[in-house]
Parts: sequence; C-alpha cells; structure tokens
Amino acid sequence: MKKLLFLIAISIITLSCKAQNTLHYNDEKGSPKANLNDIKWLSGNWKGASEMGNFEENWSLASAKSMLFSFKMWNDNEVFFYEVGHIIEKDKSLVLELKHFDKELKGWEKQDEKESFRLVKIDGNKFYFDKITYEKIDDNHMIVYVLMEETNEELIFNFKK
Repeated sequence: MKKLLFLIAISIITLSCKAQNTLHYNDEKGSPKANLNDIKWLSGNWKGASEMGNFEENWSLASAKSMLFSFKMWNDNEVFFYEVGHIIEKDKSLVLELKHFDKELKGWEKQDEKESFRLVKIDGNKFYFDKITYEKIDDNHMIVYVLMEETNEELIFNFKK
C-alpha cells in the first residue's frame, strides 16, 4: 500500500507530461544491435533534485558484459526507496534489469523476480528501453524519463555529474 501511495504522490507532484520520451518494446520488431560500449558514458556518479526529492544514481564501468547501478531517492533526510540493477549484453543487444527496495531494504519484488526492460531503439544520444529512456545531454548532464503506466505520465529526472 505504501508503494502505491508513493507512486501516486510522485505522479501528482511530477510535471504533467504525457508519454513522449518513452517507448514500448515490441516483440515483433525486437531490439537493435548494441553493446555496453555504446552506453559507457553512463558510468559515474549522477545527482539531481526535484519537487519529488533528491536522487542519486551510480553506474560502474562495464565489465563481464554488465554495468552495475544503484539509485536512491530521499527527502528531508529520509529515504523513499532504492533500486539496484544492471544493464547487460544479451542476444547482441542490451537489457536493463532492476529490483526495488524500501528504506529498510525490504524488496518490492518477490525474491526471485526482477523488472526487465529490453532496448527498443537508439537515436543519437537517446537510449530507449521499454518505458525508460536515458538521454545524454553532455558529458555531465543526462535526463532519464520513466513511464508510469498507471497514469501514462513520464517522470523526468535531470542528473548532473
């Protein structure tokens, strides 16, 4: 219930914008060819703030066909949630996989479950995964768009290194 209320609150607080920067994966089209070298610019420590709160995302360098990341969102010195995940090379393309945790590190997904987002498209400096888009603005600025399916609105995260 807390998770649902939090997601609703984020949706209300977020600048309203209908999904324009995210795409859905289509099994018939499949994923484009890609590897971690194509998205190596993600590595490093990224931070941002919005009306929703403060957020931070840390990406490792690519090794063993994966890039590991952690994400934290907090406000008023209290963590809302964490994410841990990776982008992996799979079937000559990329897949983003993650798990969510509350502030006490209790998992949102069941123990053996994870969320998976296949690569849909690469357009210049935009990497479209299913419902999540990473856009490189420059070496020190990126924007991440996340589609909230419940409301069909995008959350927008502006990150700086």
